[in-house]
Amino acid sequence: MNPSGARTGPNLCFRLSCWVLGLVAFVQLLAAGVALAIRLEASREVVVEERIVTRLVNVAPESPAAAKPDPVVALPPVPELVAADPLPPARELDAPAIADPRVERLVTEAREARVAEDMGKAIVKLEEARAKDPDEPNVHFELGMVYETMAAFDPSLADKAAAAYQEVFQMGTTRAGALYPLAARKLRDGISMPTDMRGKLALGRTRIFKDDRFPDGERVVLTIPVRAAPGHEPKPEDFMVAVHFFDESPQGEVMNALGEAAVAAQATIAWPTAPIDWLGGEEAMRVTYTIPRATPADEHLFGRRKYYGQVVELTYKNELIDSQAWPRHLASRSRVEPAGRQDPVFLDEDLNFDGSLLPPLDDEIPLEPVLPPFPAER
Repeated sequence: MNPSGARTGPNLCFRLSCWVLGLVAFVQLLAAGVALAIRLEASREVVVEERIVTRLVNVAPESPAAAKPDPVVALPPVPELVAADPLPPARELDAPAIADPRVERLVTEAREARVAEDMGKAIVKLEEARAKDPDEPNVHFELGMVYETMAAFDPSLADKAAAAYQEVFQMGTTRAGALYPLAARKLRDGISMPTDMRGKLALGRTRIFKDDRFPDGERVVLTIPVRAAPGHEPKPEDFMVAVHFFDESPQGEVMNALGEAAVAAQATIAWPTAPIDWLGGEEAMRVTYTIPRATPADEHLFGRRKYYGQVVELTYKNELIDSQAWPRHLASRSRVEPAGRQDPVFLDEDLNFDGSLLPPLDDEIPLEPVLPPFPAER
């Protein structure tokens, strides 16, 4: 074995290993350089990314120097707001005064005549006043009142009443004052006729209570209902209920109790349902009739009178609307024949009139009519 060859073998291996390691290191360095170059090249590219960001930005107001100057205008100073006081209530309308004293005197006399139911005198006074002052509202309104009152007896006068109220209405509140709303109400509601209330205003069934425990004589309490149809409730001053009491004497004679001054009987009237507002369509009147106890001497001489019955009359604007009598035969003693309650009498055609049974003439009213006897049964 050659000793020199033995030394060359290990050196060659050593050298080859160094060259291999060096080559590997060079390759790694080259790879690292290439990778670094690629990263540097990639970092040089510009990447654009769009994003929408909502953000509240406070913008500073524009400076006065930069803003456009406003024109100079002279404005009045603004008054301070003060709490307004409530408005005063509306002043009520006054009745117009009559300028001419002569016309005022005539209107006053006409009103007095109308209240006294002297319509002829009232019209004469008002016509004279209208001739002196044709534009006086008091004259026209008073004429309307007179004609409206007379229309209860002559319906044709209702048109004259409406014409008089129309004259007042056309004058307005400036000239007619408080008479304007009154005339307007008359024209709106129409001229009411008393006969229009028949069937709409009536008496109910009278309830009679005899107080047997009354120690000072005889006392009777009547409860009289007055009924009104819906929409036809009259005012208290437009209707009246009158009661006529009748007593029976010891001799059996029926007489008007309150019509004789010698009789000390008394009647008191009260409305338990007052005020009259027609709640439920009915109002009740209570009449207490008292016959005081007579002295022993008067009772011995004249006897003792006692309550017999009554006639109740309902009037609307002085027109009889309804009446009730108890006992019923007292209806013939009322001042006016009951309206709408006259039963017809049917006579036999074969009946022959003779003597006192002759029928009355057209202008003759029999005081005591006599009815013929009933025919005999067949």
